[in-house]
Amino acid sequence: MANTANEPANIGKAVTIKGEVFSNEDLYVDGALEGKIELPAHKLTVGPCGTIKTGVIEAGTVVIFGTVQGDVNAQDKVEIHKDATLTGNIKAARIVIEEGAYFKGGVDIAGKVAP
Repeated sequence: MANTANEPANIGKAVTIKGEVFSNEDLYVDGALEGKIELPAHKLTVGPCGTIKTGVIEAGTVVIFGTVQGDVNAQDKVEIHKDATLTGNIKAARIVIEEGAYFKGGVDIAGKVAP
C-alpha cells in the first residue's frame, strides 16, 4: 500500500537500523536507529519506544517522546516531551521542553537553520 502524503514513513518497535537515513518525507521512529539522519525540511518524530544514537540529526522539526543521544539541528523546532531524553546539543529556531523531560547539552537559538 502506498504511503499517503499525510502519513510519515514508519520504523516500528521491532526494527533496528544501523547506517545513514535520508528521507524526503516525515519519519516516525519507534524502533532503534544508529547513524546519521537527514530529513531536510521534514519532521522526525521519535516515539515512546524509539531510541536514536547518532552524531547529528538534521530535520525541519524534531519531536521526541523516546530517547535521543546526539546533536539535533532543526530548521524550525525541537520538542522534548514528558519522559523523553535528549543528550546532545540543540540548534533550532524554537525549543519546547515539557516538565518531566530530561535534557543534557547546549542550546543555540537562531533564526531558521539552513539545511
